[in-house]
Amino acid sequence: MPHRSPRPRADQRRAQHRSRGRSRRVLALSLGLGGTLSAAAALLGVSFAATAPAPAQPNQNCTLTVPANPLSAQGLATPYQLSATDPAQGPCHEADPNQSAFVQATVLDPATGALSVYSPLVVDRGTAPALPTVLPTLPAHAVVGIWFGFNAGVLSLRGQTAAGSCVGGAARGTPFGQFAYCNAPAFFAAANAAEQSGKLTVPPLGTAKDGKPCLTTRDFGLVDQDQSDNVTTEYLATARGRTAQQTAKNAAALGRNRTMRNGGSALLNGSDNLLLVKFEDPALGCTPWTAPDLADPGASVTSLALNELQAAKFQSAPVALVPLNDPMVTTNNRPDRDKADRYRAGVDQPPLGPGATGDPRAYCTQLATVGARRIRLDRRFTLGAPSPQAGQNLFAFLTQRLTASLTNLGCPDAARAAALAPDTETSATPTSGEATDSAPTP
Repeated sequence: MPHRSPRPRADQRRAQHRSRGRSRRVLALSLGLGGTLSAAAALLGVSFAATAPAPAQPNQNCTLTVPANPLSAQGLATPYQLSATDPAQGPCHEADPNQSAFVQATVLDPATGALSVYSPLVVDRGTAPALPTVLPTLPAHAVVGIWFGFNAGVLSLRGQTAAGSCVGGAARGTPFGQFAYCNAPAFFAAANAAEQSGKLTVPPLGTAKDGKPCLTTRDFGLVDQDQSDNVTTEYLATARGRTAQQTAKNAAALGRNRTMRNGGSALLNGSDNLLLVKFEDPALGCTPWTAPDLADPGASVTSLALNELQAAKFQSAPVALVPLNDPMVTTNNRPDRDKADRYRAGVDQPPLGPGATGDPRAYCTQLATVGARRIRLDRRFTLGAPSPQAGQNLFAFLTQRLTASLTNLGCPDAARAAALAPDTETSATPTSGEATDSAPTP
């Protein structure tokens, strides 16, 4: 995608307008809609960045420069550089949680079926990391897939995109928005072949406290208006705005210097994926699938690719697949079948066809019925659980998120979610052992 142009094209201007409205809604509503995420560090054992005061008109459109040989070990270890797509709209800073971009790679060893995860770092254009990145050791003939997430509106890619087989939107250039990928279809093809040959075993979902299978990224009880977007990558950030990979070694080396001006210490990408692994799974007694972190010896982490492989294997009907009214796959607010198929290919979903029509009305109906029922069923577990939004429990967060998603999708069933609207009691956040500071919401 082009780095900049003197004047945003019509599609870009429309995307910018939508993203501004979206960012305002998102602060209080959704992990999957982009925005800001609450800490709950004491309960979750992780550190989230505190919400920074938003500038009057933050730049919602940023560009990542893809390094040389992005699928190689050296390419993974080379930081991606963040810059403004149009500098006239203002700067883009990675350490600003409202503009942070994220990169996540999952690596397959085709000989053994073993999977691993590596999160390439993002820095501001022209700057250096707070600490050197880790050069990963890749298996012979490794198959690497890379996925991107973004906390603002529209993320574009430039640089060595052809070398990485990168896709950021429709073939004619209109971007998805917060999402992009490199070599993802080849990765999923290799992973599925390894699974079929018995080399790769996808772990079962397990049973949640409600007696039902644990949630996946294709469960209507979890998804929102734009499912399967963004990643679970986490970065460290310093008070001076520099970033580093999230590893035990880096956390110890930076010490107090990693604390940002807003009081946080980490950057996270709001997403259905993060909602699943950091909030829903703990509340429902489920365990997310993890793989070794190539940047942090001895550690295991989640990834978008792991989530999608598990969802593809075990999600029972009805299966939530990217619909034609997902804002990330529309053009000029109209369905774009090519764009939807390109998006689906990046998250291991079947192309549009007789068995996967992407019908907006069907998606809306399942979200308003099946999704609402699961949220209501799990109320006894989520009512006392922390959520991505400070001062709000997980049940209240999920019900408001559902209502917002139905509205943003233009669903005729939107009114059905009103019955789930929490009262004053259910809106309260649990008081026992919870952290109350806010962070960038996915």
